[in-house]
Amino acid sequence: MKRTNDGGARRIVVISTGGTIASRWQGTGYAADASGDDVLATAPLPEGVTVEVVDLFNVNSSRMTSAHQLALLRTVHETFADPGVDGIVVTHGTDTLEETAFLLDLHHTDARPVVLTGAQRPFGTGDGDGPGNLYDALQVAASVRDLGVLVVFDGRVHAARGTVKSQTLAADAFSDPSAERLGRVGFSRVDIERQPERPAALPLPAAARTAAPGATGPDATPLPRVDIVTHHSDGDPFLLNAAVAAGARGIVLVATGAGNATPEIAAAVADAVAQGVLVAVTTRVPAGPLAEIYTGGGAVDLVAAGALLTGTLRAGQARIALLSTLLAEGAAGAGDPARSTALLRRLLEGPVRDEPALATGHSRSASAVAARV
Repeated sequence: MKRTNDGGARRIVVISTGGTIASRWQGTGYAADASGDDVLATAPLPEGVTVEVVDLFNVNSSRMTSAHQLALLRTVHETFADPGVDGIVVTHGTDTLEETAFLLDLHHTDARPVVLTGAQRPFGTGDGDGPGNLYDALQVAASVRDLGVLVVFDGRVHAARGTVKSQTLAADAFSDPSAERLGRVGFSRVDIERQPERPAALPLPAAARTAAPGATGPDATPLPRVDIVTHHSDGDPFLLNAAVAAGARGIVLVATGAGNATPEIAAAVADAVAQGVLVAVTTRVPAGPLAEIYTGGGAVDLVAAGALLTGTLRAGQARIALLSTLLAEGAAGAGDPARSTALLRRLLEGPVRDEPALATGHSRSASAVAARV
């Protein structure tokens, strides 16, 4: 399907992947089944925009797999092989949107934008937020450059890195608990208030070239296993050791506070690292960086055991950083451990600071940003 609003000055491709924005009542609950064309038909188009739809897959995002995400990554790169495309909008479920957005951003080398959006209320409901979010996402995709992958939701523009789903049901579903929003959109205007922090982009991994959406079984592309283990009161190394025994090549330890666990868990981390497993430590606290403050199983000991701290990245995106590292260095985990650790550290830490010219909080309107196109 192609739709044009007065002139077609900007050509945007919408890649539909399912989620609440495409979900209809199934008798006992909602599930994604509306096509991308159906979803697009609910939203007005910004002036001067031509839209084309790609129906890639149609799943609730809680069922998202690495194969789905890599197929999307490949499709984004293939779409941008056409120089006539000005931007991409991905409609996606909210449950795992933060993970997909970060994966795309880690591999995004193009100045043209990729904008992810979705909905908190299902397709076709009278108070649905999907049409407004899609309109805003199209507006942003047609207006900005050099910002990487973005999340547009409820009139707010967020950088992919650090943005998480922070509300289960409210319309304002996404935020970066450790940073300000990137900008806002409304009344036919896009205001970008700061430059996002992004490490140098990774090339398209070999696994993305063959990944099939949702593929499982012996014919599926083999992908490295990356698990998430959470520490809590009475926590012990059992689940971390079980992940290693199950073949995990990477583990995200969700620690307490600024990155703390127990001496027993620190010892298990050291054993895992000695076996070639990459370990990243994040926290269950919503906001703030990790820090080497405490011993006795704290971040001091976890880092000494060979783990890397994730800065302000939380579990889902830390897992994506591990996955991208392993894909870059070899899915079997046979790459040079020192090189893999250095790459993971770069992906976790990102650049040191914002672009100085934008750190003062001055905003740029859509016209100012579009002038860079």
